[in-house]
Amino acid sequence: MIEEYVNKLKEWFAEKTGTITAFSGGVDSTLVLYLSNYFMGSRGIGCISISPSLKRKDYAFAIQFCEQYDIGLELVETRELLDENYFSNPGNRCYFCKSHLYKTLEIISAKYPGYQILNGTNTDDLGDYRPGLIAATENQIHSPLVECSIDKQTVRELARHFGLPNWEKPASPCLSSRVPYGDRITLEKLSQIEKAEAILNRFGFGDVRVRHFGKLAKIEVPGYQISELNVRIEEISKKILELGFDEIIVDEEGLVSGKLNRALNI
Repeated sequence: MIEEYVNKLKEWFAEKTGTITAFSGGVDSTLVLYLSNYFMGSRGIGCISISPSLKRKDYAFAIQFCEQYDIGLELVETRELLDENYFSNPGNRCYFCKSHLYKTLEIISAKYPGYQILNGTNTDDLGDYRPGLIAATENQIHSPLVECSIDKQTVRELARHFGLPNWEKPASPCLSSRVPYGDRITLEKLSQIEKAEAILNRFGFGDVRVRHFGKLAKIEVPGYQISELNVRIEEISKKILELGFDEIIVDEEGLVSGKLNRALNI
């Protein structure tokens, strides 16, 4: 089955002059970028945005990955935090974020005539609330995983097949997704979230979310780790409180991706 998908992707890339992959360090865009280079060599390049909403460790991974596989990488700086449509944090914040990214990528693409811009969207993403998909459509961004009917599970299987180092990396949405809609996005909040989640990682919790409710930090870990977290919450809380929070609570429901979208009643 994996070989069938590999052949389908090979045919997909064979028709392209060259590609520029919007690279975030997540497994989806990593696979797309790797395959673009695998099938097209130097005509498959990546582009990563230096954005405060991207974790520093994801940025560092992206740089290291491209060095390891000798993949060309362009660095751009998106300035979404200067856009009130973004930092005011409306329900469609992701649309404005992706619009900034794709418009910036269009500038980069001028250096590479005929190259198509790609993202890492897979078929499972189509059933989720993702305003950024509208921005992708408006900017004529291609999604090879969708066009080859590849879901998240198959993404991981393909990434493992090719030996990619992050094939089982937990999903890590942008840091802004931890802030409730309507609460402004600030550099301080993004920094607090990133540092709080890094603290949890150091205590052995790999798949985490720290939701930012002003002076309250709400921690989410997978359900099977909640009891372990509660045992260690006192020492963990002590370190997270030093970041500027007044209260730490554990979400007993456990980690649910996109939980804050519930406020949108979608």
